[in-house]
Amino acid sequence: MGGDVAMNRQAHPVADAQFARIANDGCCQHEFARALQTDHSHSAARNLADAVHLFCQVYGRHPGMIELALANTPAGPVRDWMMGAADAFERERLFLVRLTSAVGPLPSTPGAHQTESVLQAQRRAVETLARSEREGCSLGAATALVGDWPVVRAVLDSAAQRAGIEVPASVLPGETDCAQVINAAIQGPAAQRALTFGTEQLLLQHRGLFDLLEARAVARDKADGIV
Repeated sequence: MGGDVAMNRQAHPVADAQFARIANDGCCQHEFARALQTDHSHSAARNLADAVHLFCQVYGRHPGMIELALANTPAGPVRDWMMGAADAFERERLFLVRLTSAVGPLPSTPGAHQTESVLQAQRRAVETLARSEREGCSLGAATALVGDWPVVRAVLDSAAQRAGIEVPASVLPGETDCAQVINAAIQGPAAQRALTFGTEQLLLQHRGLFDLLEARAVARDKADGIV
């Protein structure tokens, strides 16, 4: 959610708390997520390819998470925001699918059968958040996805540069738009709790995915006798 003019956060306490959760618990705090962006080791290409493939298995399918959330979102500011965010994330999904083809096959990794069960669980968790009927839950998950995605996108961009394919500009909603919809829609403690829950659960899935990517990288290095 970078690039926006700084806002008066005191006027947006609910949104401020949301951005703080993303900053404190999102991918930007994961060491392996940061390492992938600057990895120049002999394992860099396959580690990046692995990240592309695994994120594609979670987010490369249609309809996407935000589109699923639209089904339970009535007309109003949240639906308007969701529609714009869904269109923007569809571009990210298409880039991810194209990149998955460009980076080659999924790297061979010991214990790969366990990976598929983890990914299935993550897909179910993300879809459950999107379909939640609790007021504020799907918005929390969707704004968390938008806010956390720049770190994922940085990893994808590194993979794209290695693969020699064009990196499209991201058009995901910025911090100002997210703050406006959060503060317009989230009224009362119950909605705030649901927003927090959706956010925390989505970020948990992202951290878990980077944990899995790190474990797979270590397993490949051990199989090669590197560690």
